[in-house]
Amino acid sequence: MTKYGSIRGDRAGVKCKLQKQLLIVLFILGTLLLKPQLVSAGGWRPVRGSKPYGISGIALVRQQEDFSSFLVVHDNKLPDQGRVALLNVRGSQQPEYIPLEWPASVEMPFDLEGLTAVPGIGQPTFMAASSSGRIYHLQLDRNNSLSVLKIFDLPNIAAGSNLESFALQDIDGQLLAVYAHRGAGAEPGVIYWGVLDLAAYQLSGQGSIALEVPWPGGPVRHVSDLKVDTAGVVFVSSASDTEDDGPFQSAIYVVGAFQGGASQIQFRQNLSLTSLYRFDFRKIEALELLPGEVGGLIVGTDDENMGSSVFLSW
Repeated sequence: MTKYGSIRGDRAGVKCKLQKQLLIVLFILGTLLLKPQLVSAGGWRPVRGSKPYGISGIALVRQQEDFSSFLVVHDNKLPDQGRVALLNVRGSQQPEYIPLEWPASVEMPFDLEGLTAVPGIGQPTFMAASSSGRIYHLQLDRNNSLSVLKIFDLPNIAAGSNLESFALQDIDGQLLAVYAHRGAGAEPGVIYWGVLDLAAYQLSGQGSIALEVPWPGGPVRHVSDLKVDTAGVVFVSSASDTEDDGPFQSAIYVVGAFQGGASQIQFRQNLSLTSLYRFDFRKIEALELLPGEVGGLIVGTDDENMGSSVFLSW
């Protein structure tokens, strides 16, 4: 039985109280204390300048004091276009972009939209998600060679869904999987979750909620990416997508938090959303949380004809 092969029982009463108190503090911060920061162009670093290099998902590979390495995916659809790359960021320098070859023996993915590291495993692995809900379990070796460990499909994807995110996190010894239909304008996004049995690649204890963000307006994708931190807090990026030449707008929100329960993981939604960041002229489709003293937040864009850039908050 693997660490993520079964669901734990009830937690002690004291721990439950502490978890509830933590959630209350988080929601007070999210709704009362945090003011949205309108981000200027000065903090952005260009990556590549054409449409095939738009960043649709990002995950941390390794992190040091003045150096961070990330895996990124592209939502390309043609055989000769790249799917996965490394992005190295050192100090205040421009990012180093290293394209990775997809394994010749494995089917080429179509429209990769989400990427996450797999927590709790000795050798780092990653999972990339397509817009249709197909998941690719990836491994990157020290020579930057990519291999595919498993391909599987998320269950019960509603007809017409367009997934733009996939995240994994260890919540109370359970491997939480969270993914979302992006929504469009008046159509809300939908956040789904379940517990992933990594040995069988199967989900259980599933749930979902609808999500509409207050900003940006117009043709907004309510969920363009999401990540879950180790306390269960869910960060979501939202993006307004007009045409391939823009204009674009994006925002970052805390939309709620997960906590372990007796039979399944529970989600507590934040019903009064306050944007943590607002970005003009950028379409954010990739979000990653960086822990520790030198941590922060990184976002990546798919600015269509204008290519891609990253913004680092530290």
